[in-house]
Amino acid sequence: MTEASPNAALSPEERLAAVRTEIDATDTSLLDLLNRRASLSLEVGDIKKNMGPGVFKPLREREVLESLVRKNAGPLPGEHLRAIWREIFSSSRALQRPQSVAYLGPEGTFSYFAGVEYLGHAASFHPCGNIAQIFEEVSSGQCDLGVVPLENSLQGTVGVSFDLFLNNEVFIRAELFSRISHCLLSNALSLAAIRTVYSHPQPLAQCGGWLRVHLPKAALIPTESTAAAAQSATGNADAAAIGHKKLADMFGLGVLARRIEDISDNWTRFVIIGPKSASRTPPIPETSGTADKTSLLFTLPDKAGALSGVLALLAAGGINMRKLESRPLRGQCWRYVFFADVESDLTAPRHENLCRRLEEACTSFRILGAYPIGPRLERNAGESPDEDEYDA
Repeated sequence: MTEASPNAALSPEERLAAVRTEIDATDTSLLDLLNRRASLSLEVGDIKKNMGPGVFKPLREREVLESLVRKNAGPLPGEHLRAIWREIFSSSRALQRPQSVAYLGPEGTFSYFAGVEYLGHAASFHPCGNIAQIFEEVSSGQCDLGVVPLENSLQGTVGVSFDLFLNNEVFIRAELFSRISHCLLSNALSLAAIRTVYSHPQPLAQCGGWLRVHLPKAALIPTESTAAAAQSATGNADAAAIGHKKLADMFGLGVLARRIEDISDNWTRFVIIGPKSASRTPPIPETSGTADKTSLLFTLPDKAGALSGVLALLAAGGINMRKLESRPLRGQCWRYVFFADVESDLTAPRHENLCRRLEEACTSFRILGAYPIGPRLERNAGESPDEDEYDA
């Protein structure tokens, strides 16, 4: 027989008051626990001052999240739990040392929202005018981390990002995947009132079919970013912008339509870059686990079988390759550099011999980073990553 709730005999008003009192008490307990956790984070930061670079530890953060998700009995949904703890991690990192993050600006672009959702609001986000500036600010130490678009599920790789790894001593610390889903933002009361639509050229193209059906007579005006488009639509009752849904709150616009892109399954892969590589034998173990992926950059001697030799070494080591991309080697006509992702942590001690053999087989060999498989952040977004057209 189920035991009756102690509030069951109360009126709805009395039950509500009792529950609110309990919520207030719970909030106070949570506040005490969060401050206790913050104190522990400060202590961790003090311990780590002279024991290795950086406070961003994606493997450790994943380990904590996965443990909490396993222990979570509900009714708090797992995704809510992840969102809450991402902000807790963000606060902890900022307490240990303020974090500056370079991204492809201006504020309100897709890169901005992707970075905030993954790294949290406690980080200080610094807008850059182009992807090259992100690499420069991270490699020079002006920013601790950078958010870089690497590839898109529909349009392929962002070539400039791959090229910039060649000339900058930066390393991949983490990855994340963001779904691109466009919204029509406006202060108009209905679609019938829209006469002009602003956006970056790429979202205009990605929503071309929807626009032809629903706004066939509207003028389509390209802008330098979706944030600029939202600014143009503000205060104009017959204008709209295409962009991230959160631009509506930033610019005081309404959302007239959601998910207006012609192809819905559109994802951007971002990487979080940092100025230093994690050592194969770091002074502070980040976690008891290992990374899921390693990114490699290498060049090969100009002889038959050079590439197949590298692939054979990886296969013999039981390493599955997820991606292989070749890019022209700047300054050397008809020579190429290779970018690869493999499903293993090549920085682990067990792979030292394999890495040594890979180095011998290549004219140059560099590990760009070992990191966990990134989360899929399903949010409405505004832009698409392309070397020339990607603005967010």
